Amino acid sequence: MKRILTAVVLIPLVLVLVFLGPKWMITLAVAAIAAMAAWEYLGLAERSGIKPPRVAVLVALALLFAGNFEFPDQTAVIFGMMSLGLLVYCTFSRSVEQVMPSTAVSIFCLLYVGLTLLSLPALREETNGPSLVAFLLVVVWGGDTAALYVGRTWGRHKLAPKLSPKKTWEGSLGSVAGSLLAAGGLLGLADWLSQWDSAKLSYPEDIWYWLALAVGLNVAAQVGDLVESSLKRSVGVKDSGALLPGHGGVLDRIDALLLAAPVLWYAQVIHQRF
Repeated sequence: MKRILTAVVLIPLVLVLVFLGPKWMITLAVAAIAAMAAWEYLGLAERSGIKPPRVAVLVALALLFAGNFEFPDQTAVIFGMMSLGLLVYCTFSRSVEQVMPSTAVSIFCLLYVGLTLLSLPALREETNGPSLVAFLLVVVWGGDTAALYVGRTWGRHKLAPKLSPKKTWEGSLGSVAGSLLAAGGLLGLADWLSQWDSAKLSYPEDIWYWLALAVGLNVAAQVGDLVESSLKRSVGVKDSGALLPGHGGVLDRIDALLLAAPVLWYAQVIHQRF
Protein backbone atom coordinates (compact mmCIF):
# COMPACT_ATOMS: atom_id res chain seq x y z
CA MET A 1 0.00 0.00 0.00
CA LYS A 2 2.88 2.40 0.79
CA ARG A 3 4.33 1.68 -2.65
CA ILE A 4 1.00 2.42 -4.36
CA LEU A 5 0.32 5.61 -2.37
CA THR A 6 3.80 6.94 -3.07
CA ALA A 7 3.31 6.32 -6.80
CA VAL A 8 -0.16 7.91 -6.77
CA VAL A 9 1.28 11.10 -5.28
CA LEU A 10 4.49 11.34 -7.31
CA ILE A 11 3.44 10.26 -10.82
CA PRO A 12 0.94 13.10 -11.47
CA LEU A 13 3.45 15.65 -10.14
CA VAL A 14 6.16 14.31 -12.43
CA LEU A 15 3.90 14.36 -15.51
CA VAL A 16 2.71 17.90 -14.79
CA LEU A 17 6.34 19.00 -14.51
CA VAL A 18 7.25 17.23 -17.77
CA PHE A 19 4.49 18.89 -19.81
CA LEU A 20 4.17 22.29 -18.13
CA GLY A 21 7.44 23.01 -16.37
CA PRO A 22 9.92 25.53 -17.85
CA LYS A 23 13.44 24.41 -18.77
CA TRP A 24 15.05 25.76 -15.61
CA MET A 25 12.55 23.97 -13.39
CA ILE A 26 13.05 20.65 -15.21
CA THR A 27 16.83 20.98 -14.86
CA LEU A 28 16.58 21.95 -11.19
CA ALA A 29 14.24 19.05 -10.39
CA VAL A 30 16.45 16.49 -12.14
CA ALA A 31 19.56 17.95 -10.49
CA ALA A 32 17.90 17.63 -7.06
CA ILE A 33 17.04 13.98 -7.76
CA ALA A 34 20.60 13.35 -8.95
CA ALA A 35 21.98 14.94 -5.78
CA MET A 36 19.85 12.72 -3.53
CA ALA A 37 20.79 9.62 -5.52
CA ALA A 38 24.47 10.62 -5.41
CA TRP A 39 24.31 11.03 -1.63
CA GLU A 40 22.92 7.51 -1.31
CA TYR A 41 25.50 6.09 -3.71
CA LEU A 42 28.35 7.68 -1.79
CA GLY A 43 26.85 6.24 1.40
CA LEU A 44 27.03 2.78 -0.17
CA ALA A 45 30.69 3.39 -1.06
CA GLU A 46 31.47 4.35 2.53
CA ARG A 47 30.24 0.94 3.69
CA SER A 48 33.18 -0.63 1.84
CA GLY A 49 35.68 1.58 3.66
CA ILE A 50 36.07 4.24 0.97
CA LYS A 51 35.83 7.87 2.04
CA PRO A 52 34.64 9.93 -0.95
CA PRO A 53 34.27 13.70 -0.47
CA ARG A 54 30.49 13.95 -0.40
CA VAL A 55 30.20 17.74 -0.47
CA ALA A 56 32.76 18.11 -3.25
CA VAL A 57 30.92 15.54 -5.38
CA LEU A 58 27.60 17.33 -4.89
CA VAL A 59 29.23 20.66 -5.84
CA ALA A 60 30.67 19.06 -8.99
CA LEU A 61 27.25 17.56 -9.76
CA ALA A 62 25.54 20.94 -9.37
CA LEU A 63 28.13 22.60 -11.63
CA LEU A 64 27.63 19.85 -14.22
CA PHE A 65 23.90 20.56 -14.39
CA ALA A 66 24.38 24.34 -14.31
CA GLY A 67 26.97 24.13 -17.08
CA ASN A 68 24.74 21.90 -19.18
CA PHE A 69 21.87 24.37 -18.73
CA GLU A 70 23.94 27.29 -20.03
CA PHE A 71 26.20 25.47 -22.49
CA PRO A 72 24.49 22.20 -23.55
CA ASP A 73 26.93 21.68 -26.43
CA GLN A 74 29.88 21.66 -24.00
CA THR A 75 28.67 18.91 -21.66
CA ALA A 76 31.62 16.59 -22.34
CA VAL A 77 34.09 19.39 -21.64
CA ILE A 78 32.32 20.34 -18.40
CA PHE A 79 32.22 16.71 -17.28
CA GLY A 80 35.96 16.42 -17.91
CA MET A 81 36.67 19.58 -15.93
CA MET A 82 34.60 18.39 -12.98
CA SER A 83 36.31 14.98 -13.07
CA LEU A 84 39.78 16.52 -13.03
CA GLY A 85 38.67 18.84 -10.25
CA LEU A 86 37.58 15.87 -8.14
CA LEU A 87 40.91 14.15 -8.83
CA VAL A 88 42.84 17.17 -7.56
CA TYR A 89 40.54 17.59 -4.56
CA CYS A 90 40.91 13.94 -3.53
CA THR A 91 44.69 14.12 -4.01
CA PHE A 92 45.07 16.89 -1.43
CA SER A 93 42.18 16.07 0.94
CA ARG A 94 42.58 12.32 1.43
CA SER A 95 45.30 10.05 2.76
CA VAL A 96 47.56 8.49 0.14
CA GLU A 97 45.82 5.14 0.57
CA GLN A 98 42.42 6.75 -0.07
CA VAL A 99 43.30 8.87 -3.11
CA MET A 100 42.66 6.24 -5.79
CA PRO A 101 39.46 4.65 -4.37
CA SER A 102 37.89 7.97 -3.34
CA THR A 103 38.69 9.53 -6.74
CA ALA A 104 37.31 6.52 -8.61
CA VAL A 105 34.08 6.50 -6.58
CA SER A 106 33.63 10.27 -6.91
CA ILE A 107 34.10 10.42 -10.68
CA PHE A 108 31.99 7.33 -11.26
CA CYS A 109 29.23 8.91 -9.17
CA LEU A 110 29.36 11.97 -11.43
CA LEU A 111 28.97 9.67 -14.43
CA TYR A 112 26.45 7.21 -12.97
CA VAL A 113 23.89 9.67 -11.58
CA GLY A 114 24.95 12.91 -13.23
CA LEU A 115 25.81 12.44 -16.88
CA THR A 116 23.10 9.81 -17.31
CA LEU A 117 20.32 11.98 -15.87
CA LEU A 118 21.35 14.92 -18.03
CA SER A 119 19.57 12.95 -20.76
CA LEU A 120 16.22 13.96 -19.25
CA PRO A 121 16.44 17.75 -19.66
CA ALA A 122 18.16 17.16 -23.01
CA LEU A 123 15.26 15.00 -24.22
CA ARG A 124 12.76 17.52 -22.85
CA GLU A 125 14.28 20.24 -25.06
CA GLU A 126 14.04 18.16 -28.23
CA THR A 127 11.23 18.59 -30.75
CA ASN A 128 8.25 16.80 -29.21
CA GLY A 129 10.31 16.63 -26.03
CA PRO A 130 7.53 16.27 -23.41
CA SER A 131 6.07 13.34 -25.35
CA LEU A 132 9.50 11.68 -25.48
CA VAL A 133 10.04 11.99 -21.73
CA ALA A 134 6.49 10.77 -21.07
CA PHE A 135 7.16 7.77 -23.32
CA LEU A 136 10.33 6.95 -21.39
CA LEU A 137 8.64 7.19 -18.00
CA VAL A 138 5.48 5.29 -18.95
CA VAL A 139 7.43 2.47 -20.60
CA VAL A 140 9.77 2.10 -17.60
CA TRP A 141 6.95 2.33 -15.06
CA GLY A 142 4.79 -0.13 -17.01
CA GLY A 143 7.61 -2.65 -17.22
CA ASP A 144 8.51 -2.27 -13.56
CA THR A 145 4.92 -2.75 -12.41
CA ALA A 146 4.36 -5.80 -14.64
CA ALA A 147 7.63 -7.38 -13.47
CA LEU A 148 6.59 -7.01 -9.83
CA TYR A 149 3.20 -8.68 -10.16
CA VAL A 150 4.07 -11.28 -12.80
CA GLY A 151 7.18 -12.26 -10.88
CA ARG A 152 5.28 -12.63 -7.63
CA THR A 153 2.52 -14.68 -9.22
CA TRP A 154 4.32 -16.91 -11.72
CA GLY A 155 8.02 -16.42 -11.06
CA ARG A 156 9.87 -19.74 -10.79
CA HIS A 157 13.18 -19.48 -12.66
CA LYS A 158 15.80 -17.13 -11.21
CA LEU A 159 17.13 -14.46 -13.56
CA ALA A 160 20.33 -13.44 -11.75
CA PRO A 161 20.31 -15.02 -8.28
CA LYS A 162 23.70 -13.63 -7.27
CA LEU A 163 22.69 -10.07 -8.12
CA SER A 164 18.99 -9.99 -7.29
CA PRO A 165 17.57 -13.23 -5.82
CA LYS A 166 13.91 -12.23 -6.23
CA LYS A 167 14.04 -11.48 -9.96
CA THR A 168 12.85 -14.23 -12.29
CA TRP A 169 12.76 -14.88 -16.03
CA GLU A 170 8.97 -14.88 -15.85
CA GLY A 171 9.02 -11.44 -14.26
CA SER A 172 11.51 -10.24 -16.85
CA LEU A 173 9.34 -11.37 -19.76
CA GLY A 174 6.31 -9.88 -18.02
CA SER A 175 8.24 -6.62 -17.77
CA VAL A 176 8.80 -6.56 -21.54
CA ALA A 177 5.10 -7.25 -22.11
CA GLY A 178 4.19 -4.52 -19.62
CA SER A 179 6.37 -1.98 -21.41
CA LEU A 180 4.83 -2.91 -24.77
CA LEU A 181 1.31 -2.57 -23.37
CA ALA A 182 2.19 0.77 -21.75
CA ALA A 183 3.70 2.03 -25.01
CA GLY A 184 0.67 0.84 -26.99
CA GLY A 185 -1.69 2.54 -24.57
CA LEU A 186 0.26 5.79 -24.75
CA LEU A 187 0.29 5.71 -28.55
CA GLY A 188 -3.44 5.04 -28.54
CA LEU A 189 -4.04 7.97 -26.18
CA ALA A 190 -1.97 10.25 -28.42
CA ASP A 191 -3.96 9.13 -31.46
CA TRP A 192 -7.23 9.76 -29.64
CA LEU A 193 -6.11 13.24 -28.55
CA SER A 194 -5.16 14.07 -32.14
CA GLN A 195 -8.89 14.26 -32.95
CA TRP A 196 -8.93 17.57 -31.09
CA ASP A 197 -5.72 18.82 -32.72
CA SER A 198 -3.85 18.42 -29.45
CA ALA A 199 -0.08 18.66 -29.83
CA LYS A 200 0.60 17.97 -26.15
CA LEU A 201 1.09 14.26 -26.77
CA SER A 202 2.14 13.04 -30.20
CA TYR A 203 4.27 10.29 -31.74
CA PRO A 204 4.67 10.97 -35.46
CA GLU A 205 6.91 7.99 -36.31
CA ASP A 206 5.68 4.59 -37.40
CA ILE A 207 4.18 2.52 -34.57
CA TRP A 208 6.77 -0.22 -35.04
CA TYR A 209 9.54 2.25 -34.25
CA TRP A 210 8.01 3.09 -30.89
CA LEU A 211 7.29 -0.54 -29.99
CA ALA A 212 10.86 -1.56 -30.85
CA LEU A 213 12.08 1.38 -28.79
CA ALA A 214 9.90 0.24 -25.88
CA VAL A 215 11.59 -3.16 -25.91
CA GLY A 216 15.05 -1.57 -26.01
CA LEU A 217 14.21 0.78 -23.15
CA ASN A 218 12.81 -2.10 -21.12
CA VAL A 219 16.00 -4.14 -21.54
CA ALA A 220 18.10 -1.11 -20.55
CA ALA A 221 15.86 -0.51 -17.53
CA GLN A 222 16.14 -4.12 -16.37
CA VAL A 223 19.92 -4.03 -16.73
CA GLY A 224 19.98 -0.75 -14.80
CA ASP A 225 18.01 -2.38 -12.01
CA LEU A 226 20.45 -5.30 -11.85
CA VAL A 227 23.45 -2.95 -11.88
CA GLU A 228 22.16 -1.07 -8.85
CA SER A 229 21.28 -4.34 -7.12
CA SER A 230 24.85 -5.54 -7.62
CA LEU A 231 26.20 -2.33 -6.09
CA LYS A 232 24.01 -2.76 -3.02
CA ARG A 233 24.81 -6.45 -2.60
CA SER A 234 28.52 -5.73 -2.88
CA VAL A 235 28.28 -3.76 0.38
CA GLY A 236 25.59 -5.93 2.00
CA VAL A 237 22.52 -3.69 1.99
CA LYS A 238 18.98 -4.22 0.71
CA ASP A 239 17.99 -0.60 -0.06
CA SER A 240 20.06 2.45 -0.90
CA GLY A 241 17.94 4.54 1.47
CA ALA A 242 14.49 4.93 3.02
CA LEU A 243 13.30 8.28 1.68
CA LEU A 244 10.40 6.92 -0.43
CA PRO A 245 7.92 4.73 1.52
CA GLY A 246 7.57 1.33 -0.13
CA HIS A 247 10.28 2.10 -2.69
CA GLY A 248 13.46 2.37 -0.61
CA GLY A 249 15.80 5.19 -1.56
CA VAL A 250 15.89 7.59 -4.48
CA LEU A 251 18.60 5.52 -6.15
CA ASP A 252 16.37 2.44 -5.85
CA ARG A 253 13.57 4.29 -7.61
CA ILE A 254 15.57 5.74 -10.51
CA ASP A 255 18.04 2.89 -11.14
CA ALA A 256 16.19 1.83 -14.30
CA LEU A 257 16.18 5.38 -15.68
CA LEU A 258 19.93 5.71 -15.24
CA LEU A 259 20.44 3.43 -18.24
CA ALA A 260 17.11 3.80 -20.04
CA ALA A 261 17.26 7.61 -20.35
CA PRO A 262 20.63 7.65 -22.16
CA VAL A 263 19.46 4.79 -24.41
CA LEU A 264 16.46 6.85 -25.53
CA TRP A 265 18.66 9.91 -26.06
CA TYR A 266 21.18 7.99 -28.16
CA ALA A 267 18.40 6.22 -30.09
CA GLN A 268 16.88 9.58 -31.00
CA VAL A 269 20.26 10.99 -32.05
CA ILE A 270 20.95 7.96 -34.26
CA HIS A 271 17.43 8.01 -35.68
CA GLN A 272 17.70 11.70 -36.58
CA ARG A 273 21.06 11.16 -38.27
CA PHE A 274 19.90 8.21 -40.39
